[in-house]
Amino acid sequence: MSSHPYRRHDLLRVEPGAWREMLLAVGSLDRLADEPRPLVEGWAERGLPVIVRRRAAGDDESAIAIGLPLPPTLGKLRLGFFIPPKHVAASVAALSPAEAAQSAPAHLRPQLEAAAALGMRLGLRPIVFGALLWQHLTGLAYLRADSDIDLIWPVSRREDLDELLDGLAALDDAGPARLDGEIVFSTGEGANWRELRSALTRPGGTVLVKSMHGAELRCARHLFV
Repeated sequence: MSSHPYRRHDLLRVEPGAWREMLLAVGSLDRLADEPRPLVEGWAERGLPVIVRRRAAGDDESAIAIGLPLPPTLGKLRLGFFIPPKHVAASVAALSPAEAAQSAPAHLRPQLEAAAALGMRLGLRPIVFGALLWQHLTGLAYLRADSDIDLIWPVSRREDLDELLDGLAALDDAGPARLDGEIVFSTGEGANWRELRSALTRPGGTVLVKSMHGAELRCARHLFV
């Protein structure tokens, strides 16, 4: 069991002093090229968040596994760290598609607004992650011409699922960006929306379900039982 309340994709700010100590302790800066080093070193000082990620087997369960993805121009590295819960300075509010549309490139705004409208129609609150999230939060160039729109859809009722999945397929078909992301259940576990939709069409179809502790294949039709 986890010793902290945070879930995958939660955004956290780390105390700057603890951030510096952590980087020195694990020698992370020594492994970085000269260009991204100042950015990573000053990340917490600038008030930028990190994202909670899944732990690997054998990882310390008393610490929070966090990630920091760098933009493509700095190598697109995905840096992973661990931080004690006591050094979390604050939680950062999730980014909605409607909020993301305000800073997104013009060609992505209609698709984001349509995703927001789908959520409103179903009474769901999708959140943005991936390149679009990090570009919005940092002002750095994370998006590329072929970047996906990554969305998380928290769903607690089976009755909402079919209409949501059909709506996502329609948004994906309409483009211009490929729509990626997860359906996240009330347990905090999640499955890729496209894989889940496909699995539900097959008797006994399985889908990879991710949690804070790992990932496993499960029968798609039993996820809400």
